[in-house]
Amino acid sequence: MKNQAVNATRDRVTIRDVAQDAGVSVAAVSKVLRNAYGVSEVLRAKVEISIEKLNYRPSVAARAMRGRTQTVGVLVIELSNPFLAGVIEEANATLAESNFKALIGIGRSASSIEASMIESMIDNRMDGVLIIAPRISGKILELYARQIPIVVIAHHEPHAKTYDTVNSDDHGGAYLAVEAALQRGYRDIAMLSYDLGDSPPTIVALLREKGYLDGMKAEGLEGRIIRLPSVGADRRAAINDFLAMRDRPRAVFVWSDLDAVPLINAARMCGIRVPEDLAIIGYDNSPMAAIPLVGLTSVDQNAAALGRTAAETLLGRIDGREEARHLLIKPHVEMRGST
Repeated sequence: MKNQAVNATRDRVTIRDVAQDAGVSVAAVSKVLRNAYGVSEVLRAKVEISIEKLNYRPSVAARAMRGRTQTVGVLVIELSNPFLAGVIEEANATLAESNFKALIGIGRSASSIEASMIESMIDNRMDGVLIIAPRISGKILELYARQIPIVVIAHHEPHAKTYDTVNSDDHGGAYLAVEAALQRGYRDIAMLSYDLGDSPPTIVALLREKGYLDGMKAEGLEGRIIRLPSVGADRRAAINDFLAMRDRPRAVFVWSDLDAVPLINAARMCGIRVPEDLAIIGYDNSPMAAIPLVGLTSVDQNAAALGRTAAETLLGRIDGREEARHLLIKPHVEMRGST
């Protein structure tokens, strides 16, 4: 009854209400929200239960009173993926138009590093965070998003309440890849993915696998997913093993150009003709795919649209918008010589 009275007499639940409901101090609630080191699981659970029950959101007005720094943190999984450069450049240009500076951090595919960097961005009073392909869980992102505006790219969580997502329609893009192969007359079409291990259900590869399987099913064909080693592992031997398979498919859709470009190179190095012996379709339409000597057919995510839309969405969050937005960018297939 006491909590109901608090909510009935106040427009917004405060951090003090959360502390009172959980029976802890305001400082303890703050530590949980910041995911600070040394917080016990018991304390975290008590605070999270109260946050969920009271639907606590930090005050946008209070955040504005602290003043803006005109800085935005951009957290990326790594920089070796050439596709990401186009996303970051367009996001940076869009932010610059509104006089915001972007500061880039690299998460190195480790959730602990990502969490530490987000905390540093909060501590340095950045106005928002743009995160690309995080390993961190959606539950933790929800907690951070109560403290700072967050927009995430390459993270499919359409039911998130406290942060926004901007993605390529990865399911639709994979479906288009299957259709492109079928239009070229191929029916023995496999997908080359990787060992997902304990990856969360929000990752792009999982949506692409579902899109591939749905595309095959729609044609009455049985899908076959062949897996390379997990992210971070050396995949060269596994790619050669795939090429040496006795039942190698006639065509293959590869989850990303990160593996499709090495595959097309390895095929040609060992005398397998592309596309005469093996047709290959990638995903990302990275700059390497368009090089004439590579000539890789690939699904184009529209990196510029992803970066621009994500930056615009984050600026809206910074300006006070609270309702969550989950946007999909429509992909298309760039046909080249590999099919």
